[in-house]
Amino acid sequence: QVQLVESGGGLVQPGGSLRLSCAASRSTLSFMSMSWYRQAPGKQRELVARITSGGSTSYADSVKDRFTISRDDAKNTVHLQMNSLKPEDTAVYYCNAVPSILKSYYGQGTQVTVSS
Repeated sequence: QVQLVESGGGLVQPGGSLRLSCAASRSTLSFMSMSWYRQAPGKQRELVARITSGGSTSYADSVKDRFTISRDDAKNTVHLQMNSLKPEDTAVYYCNAVPSILKSYYGQGTQVTVSS
């Protein structure tokens, strides 16, 4: 079993920044990948950013050049730095960890609201 705890969400004005963190209950090096997903009201959950065990990163087109995913293996934590936030970034953001092909875990989510 893997526990993931997100933090860092909140209310921010358009153009502002937030940094989300996800603390894992075991070494981040043990995961094939770690990702951030988001789900807005009435919409499906979507992949925002992913970092693999080898350190490769990928992003949804909608957040490319604005968001950055990173991993701190010493602290078993993954971060999502979000800059130039837009109202359409408003959603619940979920951390995801994949320890093996058949297993996937999500955290409880953290709310991000972008509004003036």
